[in-house]
Formats: sequence, C-alpha cells, structure tokens
Amino acid sequence: MLTKEHKTRVIKDNQTHATDSGSPEVQIALLTERINLLVGHFGGHKKDFHSRAGLMKLVGQRKRLLEYLRRTDSGRYEKLIQKLGLRK
Repeated sequence: MLTKEHKTRVIKDNQTHATDSGSPEVQIALLTERINLLVGHFGGHKKDFHSRAGLMKLVGQRKRLLEYLRRTDSGRYEKLIQKLGLRK
C-alpha cells in the first residue's frame, strides 16, 4: 500500500503544474507504483488470486489511460513512458 508521503512524492514528480493532482501523467504514475507493489507481493504469495484479479484491473486501467494520452498528446506520452520505464 502506498503511504501518504510516497504518494505525495509520486504526484510531485509527475505534475504538469503546481496544483496538478489528476492529470493522466499523475494517474498513470500512481497506478504504476501500485502495480509495482503488487508484483512484489506476488513473490511470496503465489496463490493470492484475489489480489491478482485486482492487479489485472489496475493494469487495464493504466493501459486505457496510456492509450488516451497517446491519442491526445504523443509527446507527453513518449516522455512519460521513458520516465516510468514502461515500454522498450
């Protein structure tokens, strides 16, 4: 689970302006952090299928947001995937 401090740091690192907390970049970064935490969780809990279903929902949501960002502003999309290290 993301702590308040960790979440605040992720938001601050991915803001487009000073009061931004809901842009696609911020949402995608937060989802990526949650996904990374869940992936680490499955290292020791291989049979946690309920959490795995939640992980698949998060991955789908992130995929939709990335597709939206790619359609609307490809420059911001490219910059974000490079920053988060999502694709090759």
